[in-house]
Amino acid sequence: MSRDQRATEFAVFCVENTAKRLGINARDVFMELKKTDGIEQFLYPSYSTLHTQGKDYIVDEVLEYIHRHNPDFTSKRSA
Repeated sequence: MSRDQRATEFAVFCVENTAKRLGINARDVFMELKKTDGIEQFLYPSYSTLHTQGKDYIVDEVLEYIHRHNPDFTSKRSA
């Protein structure tokens, strides 16, 4: 598997686990990240560092990224 394929698999892992934490559909998380170029500008560039961390840390980082770009997205779901 190439590095690009691993990074894409990692992005899927991030989206799915973030959605699970929020109790929402993974498509909603994907669309939110897509709106802010979060996959191309955050997940792919951060792959080499983030993929070495635990799931909770990774999801926290994804949620922080989303919150910085759209605080309403996470606040509506964490209540």
